[in-house]
Amino acid sequence: MTLKEKQNLLTQITVFINNIAVDDENKAPTEPKATEKIELLTIKECAEAVNGLSEHTVRQLIAQGKLPYIRTGAGKRGKILVSKAALLEYFGG
Repeated sequence: MTLKEKQNLLTQITVFINNIAVDDENKAPTEPKATEKIELLTIKECAEAVNGLSEHTVRQLIAQGKLPYIRTGAGKRGKILVSKAALLEYFGG
């Protein structure tokens, strides 16, 4: 997990905790506000999302540190997920 992703997660947790804190006994906790949903794509979905992009190129961009990713599961066999917004931002779309 990148530093930016960790900071984003901590910010979301802080907002959530602040929203559920009760200031006085008569006041019910408020619902957490809807945050921006992050759409994550597999390598195959990344290749399909950008015309002319291959799975190999996506893997190379990840290996070079040009695309942030999250690996789910354990070890090298875990699934790689890339933020759709980061992918489109990298390709100027």
